[in-house]
Amino acid sequence: MPEEANTEGPKVRTLDARSLRGLAHPLRMRMLAALRHEGPATASQLAERLGESSGATSYHLRQLAAHGFVEDAPEHGKGRERWWRAVHDGTQFDEKLLYSEDPATRGAADLFVHELATIHTQELSTWLGTAQSWSQDWRRASDISDFTLHLTAEQSLELVRRMHDLINSYRDLPPAEGAETVRFHTHAFPRTGE
Repeated sequence: MPEEANTEGPKVRTLDARSLRGLAHPLRMRMLAALRHEGPATASQLAERLGESSGATSYHLRQLAAHGFVEDAPEHGKGRERWWRAVHDGTQFDEKLLYSEDPATRGAADLFVHELATIHTQELSTWLGTAQSWSQDWRRASDISDFTLHLTAEQSLELVRRMHDLINSYRDLPPAEGAETVRFHTHAFPRTGE
């Protein structure tokens, strides 16, 4: 009998001011992304993967745990090794945090969105630098596009939601031969002067 897709959708954590301040650090964001994309790891493994010291990754893992982003993964450990896993599949950012009355929250929100843009840029640069090592099928299946549309704010929001719904409909397909992890970035923002 074929496997059925998960209809519940991904487990997503909506950030509030406190959890945002706990996550809004470049290394913490990279570590959480690594745990989400590559699975459970130790502080030492994350340090090696991210080019950091194990002391730094250990400290930041404890901070992520204190804010509920990661937890122990004892089924992976042997002896004294402490393994960590992400608690959620994704994070939802409420743009109201950018306009908070609290300057610390506004600063954390600004850092968070700018770090996301940096991560997206790094992922795209890595793809461009390694594309020749992938098959022609995978190169053809990749995409770097941009579109300029004339929309109202409501129409833009509707389009964003429809794109998210379409992408999420592929999230839990049964495993297929030849499947790889594929990253989709979406950016939608208004421009003046057009």
